[in-house]
Amino acid sequence: MCVPYFPTWHRSKILYRRWVLKKQHPSEGAVCYLVTNSTLSGLKRGVASSMLGMENTANKGGLRELKALPTEPIKMKYVLYARKSSEAEEKQALSIDSQVKEMLQIAERDGLEIVDIRRESHSAKDSGQRPVFKEIVGDIQGGRYNGILVWHPDRLSRNAGDLGSLVDLMDQKLLIEIRTYGQRFTNSPSDKFLLMILCSQAKLENDNKSVNVKRGLRTRCEMGLWPAPAPTGYLNEKRIDRKGYVMIDPERGPVMRKMFEKVALEKWSGRKVYHWLKFEMNFRSATSNKPLTLSNIYRLLQTPFFYGTFEYPAKSGNWYTGKHEPLITRELFEKAQEQLTRSEITHERKEFAFSRIMTCGLCGSGVVADEKYKKLAGGGEVYYGCNRSKNLDCKCGYLREEELIKQLVALIEGIEVDQKFIKKKFDQEQDRMAIFQKQFYGIKQAKPEIEYDPKKYTEHVLTEGTVEEKRELLSMIKNKLVLKHKIVSIESKNEELSTG
Repeated sequence: MCVPYFPTWHRSKILYRRWVLKKQHPSEGAVCYLVTNSTLSGLKRGVASSMLGMENTANKGGLRELKALPTEPIKMKYVLYARKSSEAEEKQALSIDSQVKEMLQIAERDGLEIVDIRRESHSAKDSGQRPVFKEIVGDIQGGRYNGILVWHPDRLSRNAGDLGSLVDLMDQKLLIEIRTYGQRFTNSPSDKFLLMILCSQAKLENDNKSVNVKRGLRTRCEMGLWPAPAPTGYLNEKRIDRKGYVMIDPERGPVMRKMFEKVALEKWSGRKVYHWLKFEMNFRSATSNKPLTLSNIYRLLQTPFFYGTFEYPAKSGNWYTGKHEPLITRELFEKAQEQLTRSEITHERKEFAFSRIMTCGLCGSGVVADEKYKKLAGGGEVYYGCNRSKNLDCKCGYLREEELIKQLVALIEGIEVDQKFIKKKFDQEQDRMAIFQKQFYGIKQAKPEIEYDPKKYTEHVLTEGTVEEKRELLSMIKNKLVLKHKIVSIESKNEELSTG
């Protein structure tokens, strides 16, 4: 017989309670008999039954039989999550395959059911950036898993946002357990508190790592050491005790020196340097083994590292004197900058008289102008040709502007122009001439009677007019101007007139 301790309902009344435990068949469980006093109310009996976790099954006078309530164990379904940062090697973390191997051994030892194995190579520094982790959270909300098996808590989260989503799943009873190599975290306040501490410690390590790296780079710069990959013309030293030191590249360094000399002394442009490096020198970068782009050449020409000083980080205003051997002098660098400044002067866009007015007769593209300068001729010549927007292999050919005007004058008879516009411009020209004669020659006379000839006036504008007047006149032409094999023609609705 066993008489367990049970508190009295009231101090003023001594009620004798005796518990008799008798053995039953194991399948029926334990059965208890409660000897009660007739003065014990139904409420007290209900409270006593609920405290004991029993269910009333029979009532035999003063003897009440109670049986334990059946409880169904929760079936645990785990997802094995293995992660490794793709940004840097983390000393305390094993590789993904090693993590999976170790956690599978634990699952086999403890008889855990692994539903899925999820692998991810992504940094956990920022919240909501890991696609595999987001899928796991969604599967837990959908009831696919209720447990996570992971090597260490910092594999799950290194930020407050992802950690909060895990704790919320625990509060919602969707995530029952997180099991690591040496710990178990359940939905108890102490376990959740410990989980948050461990993940917050991982975030603190990330933040401190950033501060320490920046401090180390700043210290290296103060020592005159270059904290990044060496620019073209230099090589990083590979010795461990010479970390941060750079040396002149014996193959590319002299070429970089010549590049500055050609720009500063021979007044070369950046594009000319580009063609020289690519086609004559067959110059290639040490890192990519590819030719330098035009933008890279301009960036190198503006890098003060070559004469011994550098700024780090870029545009920070922090300048340091390097310990490396300079390739050029500061005077040569400044002369190169002056030449680059002159070559970067922007010119106003020049308007040509007949550009974007004609159409290519072969491919239908527009006709544009291109001005070619010739030193012997002492000036430039304007050529018109197809812009090849619809056919890169168009063979339309190029026509000089003087020859183009001659062909347009020969086509005047077939050109249909707005007569009202021509008459208006003719009258304005007469009035302007009369005002000019009065102001400068003192000639005051009535408006002369000049015979109006639209064809002759059109020829005058094409040969002697300004660029604006020519473009205004051609915009009023009702025909379509076509350039084909250096021949200008006028296309109308029913026929085509040509000078050829």
